[in-house]
Amino acid sequence: MTLQEVSVALKQGQITPTELYQKCLSLIKKTKFLNAYIAVSEEVTLKQAEESEKRYKNGQSLGDLDGIPIAVKDNFSTSGIETTCESNMLKGYVPPYNATVVQKLLDQGALLMGKSNLDEFAMGSGSTDGVLGPVKNPWSYSKQYREKRKQNPHSESGDSDWLITGGSSGGSAAAMSAFTCYAALGSDTGGSTRNPAAHCGLVGFKPSYGLVSRHGLIPLVNWMDVPGILTRYVDDAAMVLGVLAGHDPKDSTTAHDPINKPLVLSSLADVSKLCIGIPKEYLVPELSMASNMARFDDLQYGHRCDIDVSTEAMYDATRQEGFNDVVKGRILSGNFFLLKENSGKIKENYDNYFVKAQKVRCLIANDFVNAFNSGVYVLLIPPLDSEYPYALSNQGLPIRTAFPVIQLQDIMDDCSAILENENYLSGEQSSN
Repeated sequence: MTLQEVSVALKQGQITPTELYQKCLSLIKKTKFLNAYIAVSEEVTLKQAEESEKRYKNGQSLGDLDGIPIAVKDNFSTSGIETTCESNMLKGYVPPYNATVVQKLLDQGALLMGKSNLDEFAMGSGSTDGVLGPVKNPWSYSKQYREKRKQNPHSESGDSDWLITGGSSGGSAAAMSAFTCYAALGSDTGGSTRNPAAHCGLVGFKPSYGLVSRHGLIPLVNWMDVPGILTRYVDDAAMVLGVLAGHDPKDSTTAHDPINKPLVLSSLADVSKLCIGIPKEYLVPELSMASNMARFDDLQYGHRCDIDVSTEAMYDATRQEGFNDVVKGRILSGNFFLLKENSGKIKENYDNYFVKAQKVRCLIANDFVNAFNSGVYVLLIPPLDSEYPYALSNQGLPIRTAFPVIQLQDIMDDCSAILENENYLSGEQSSN
């Protein structure tokens, strides 16, 4: 059933919110091996379902989402429910408030089934890098895939018995694909909602920047992050967007323009004159998240190590323990690309990487403007490239992943050379 059909069924009394909650909870328990959820809030959700049921009996429904089970990615703040970003750094952190998008769903009577799994701090594209383990794609266990694998086995390794969900919103995608909820929130920076939607046979939607509030979404890249929507049908995504869209005083980047609600998709019967563009090539740029990670310093919230020799030692050890290798690698590379003082080589790196990336971004934006000015209505771009991994190797790494040109070890070697040069120059100045 679609979200809209379930909403009608609830209004007509064909099923109650409590019954719907119990069915979804049963599926969550049966599919626990998928690792889609980090936390399931049974008592809280049951209370929400009972309150929704009372509203329906009294004819006081809050809206189309009243009594609808949802899942929320664990990088959205949820009041009274632990929010970890799937990282040891935020283990035990319980926000005192809800993210705006979460609050809007709850205000409509939606049932929060739980927090869904992800790559640590949303840094990844497979949902395999979190501290609680990878998310498994429900399609791995379909009859079609099992039969296909018998005919053409990918590997003798047991690690490839299951498929990845894509990422970083893989938990939300798996939760949707396993029918444990009827809508789910992801976050999308460079494809983190659309990517897992493609892997799991769902609709993944990234709203335009500023259409939906980012307040309460723990940021990856502030100027690209957008709350994403995962559903099984396009009309359902439009229904959820109608609830979430609109200005938020707590997020200055949201648009002030009024939103016409509810959002209803019109039927397009004649597409013969619809001009569709297909790019010859496309680029998925990746930029550092180093500055955003600086806030996780153990002084205000989250994980703190036992070392108390000094503030600096405590800070360093906490970040060493709290972040995984993927996050630490991105912090290191980001700082390396952005530094522009102390030596000519670093200044050269800043110009070669950051400044050039800014210029390329302008060129890409101009390409979009030119394409749409040429009469193109829609651009079709695949959410995944042909080399995207679909299974895990013996080492737990995605197979056929295209790694960055600049490897972590290369950056480490360059940094070591720069530090040695600075120490040498400092020694000369001291002797003089």
